[in-house]
Parts: sequence; C-alpha cells; structure tokens
Amino acid sequence: MRTPRRSEVEAAVKRLGYKWFENGDYNVNIVGIRNSATGSKVTNLFDDWITVSWKEKGKWCYQIFSATTEPGKKGMLEGKAKGGVFILKEGQYRGSHEIGLHQGKYKALRQCGALRGYRDGDRDMEFDLVQEQEVWNAGVNIHKAGVNSTYVENWSEGCQVFKIEQDFNEFMEIIEKAATIYGDRFTYTLIGSKDIIPQLD
Repeated sequence: MRTPRRSEVEAAVKRLGYKWFENGDYNVNIVGIRNSATGSKVTNLFDDWITVSWKEKGKWCYQIFSATTEPGKKGMLEGKAKGGVFILKEGQYRGSHEIGLHQGKYKALRQCGALRGYRDGDRDMEFDLVQEQEVWNAGVNIHKAGVNSTYVENWSEGCQVFKIEQDFNEFMEIIEKAATIYGDRFTYTLIGSKDIIPQLD
C-alpha cells in the first residue's frame, strides 16, 4: 500500500462528502486510512495509517503514522465485550473524541461521542461486518501500543492504535496545541485505502 500524500487524503475526504478543516492554524484533520487490500482478513499487523493534517503559519503540515484501525488476533479470539469485539465503521465522527486518560494511564484521545461499527462474536479470523450498532461509552479510543509493537494482538478491540510510541507522542503534541485554540473536542474520520485516488502534485 503506497503512502498517500496529504493532498490525496484531503481529496478523498472531500469526495466522500465529509468536512475538511482548513480555516486557521492547528485546525486538525485526523484521518485513519484502513488497508482495503486485506479485505475481511484479520492480519494482526499494524498495516493501516493514522494521519494528521493542519496548517501552521498558513502552510499545510502533514504527518502519517503506522497504526491499526482494526482489532488484532487476541482481541478477536479472546475479547470479552458483550456481543463480540467492536470494529469501527468507515465514516466521519464529528466531535467524537476528547483528550483524556486511556484506561486511566496516560493522555490519549478518548471517545466522548457516538461511533458506529460492527460486533463480531464468532471468534474466527475474519471480520464480519454484519451486526452494525452505535456505541457511546465503549472506550473506542485513539491511543498507542508499545514502544514499537510488531503485532496488534489485544492492543485494539475497536480502538485506533499507533504502532510506535514516539509517533503517538508527536501526534499528541499537535493535538494539545490544537486544543488550546479550538477546544477539547476532535473529529475522527476513517476511510479506506480504496478511497485514495493517486494525484500528481
């Protein structure tokens, strides 16, 4: 999966009819990109991305980080959530996250609004995108794994998770600057790599 440019992420978000924030410095766009090529297979790998795009002194800045937007092997096979493990549906979730403690341990982006996704409780290694539901207080956060994790395992049971701790720390620095200007509510957008159309720029 080729690393997408910032302009390609922006074009995809707008083409899907979602809001793209472009007025003012540090008005962040947090966009997860799910690897469409893997289909319904549970890869247990950090083979997705989380991106953040923002303006600084009027010029666009862009960071892209290795991540997972789907549960890992342990989450699928051993997860204890009622109805099965949660898989976030692609879409835009306005004001869905705020700065708070992940599991009471460290600052992350914590779910504070409605999210839509699927419950998969058959404990196989395929994502079944059938039982759709809306969740409010399910703890579907944006957080980190280990220092540099190889496998997802149960780092994600619905959460959007950074592979590398230092990447996550850099991300949170941007988020905290944004919060001082626009307040502590953030929109998260999840798209598929299939939505990225290569552009020349």
